[in-house]
Amino acid sequence: MNGTDLRLWRAPGLDGVDLLRASRCATRYARHFHDGYAVGVLVEGALGFRYLGRDCMARAGEVNMVAPGEVHDGWPGTPLGWSYRMFYLEPRAVAAVAAQLGGKADQLPDFGAGVLRDPELAAALCALHRDLDQGRTTLLERQSRLVGVLGAWIARHADGRRGRVPLRESGAVRAVKDILNERFIESVPLEELAKATGLSGFHLNRVFRQSVGLAPHEYQVQLRVNRARTLLERGENAAQAALASGFADQSHLNRHFRRILGLTPGAYRKIVQDR
Repeated sequence: MNGTDLRLWRAPGLDGVDLLRASRCATRYARHFHDGYAVGVLVEGALGFRYLGRDCMARAGEVNMVAPGEVHDGWPGTPLGWSYRMFYLEPRAVAAVAAQLGGKADQLPDFGAGVLRDPELAAALCALHRDLDQGRTTLLERQSRLVGVLGAWIARHADGRRGRVPLRESGAVRAVKDILNERFIESVPLEELAKATGLSGFHLNRVFRQSVGLAPHEYQVQLRVNRARTLLERGENAAQAALASGFADQSHLNRHFRRILGLTPGAYRKIVQDR
């Protein structure tokens, strides 16, 4: 990430929540997905991204978000890029709040837009994030305010329930996901995936990309990058993380890690060690 100011951290007592502050980012992100929710506020500039089949543009004062598993990319919407404050939320953290609003514990809120124009919500998210950044909240205050702001986000903008297999996701796509989720470190040949689904390699690639937004090999790379992130957070160095995640070597990891996350594995490791 090419911002002049970047911080990634966790606030004590907020389980399943990571926070990111970044300024003047000019990175172009490859298509990727998150395992959890990402929701935050554009503070300056503009962020463009392709999400849910639409080109979105989040501007200063607006809320930008993505849901778990939804493929998206990102690019600067102005010559100076963008600055934002983001919450990265594990699904269980969001599910706990949704359940308090009357939802089922095993179903996650869904959202039909990547940009939310809600000044009140944006102000609340930004104020909480800033106070957490400056370390000026008590445990009770930050837990209470987080539940309040997430509850408002869900109550005002959720339009469905996640946790069920989308109708657009065929049995063939699910079968390929299952294989790659379990064996992403391995060199899985296309012929094996095609045989498991009963489709030709060409047809399988087309169906998978239409459904997921990534080709099977791109999905596998994303899983490997996710694994490398976990290992880096545990203290492994980049070379160790690369080999343990299925990459040929550290340079191979560096290329994909930077393409998806906007910074090198070494820079990410330093950030997470300091948080």
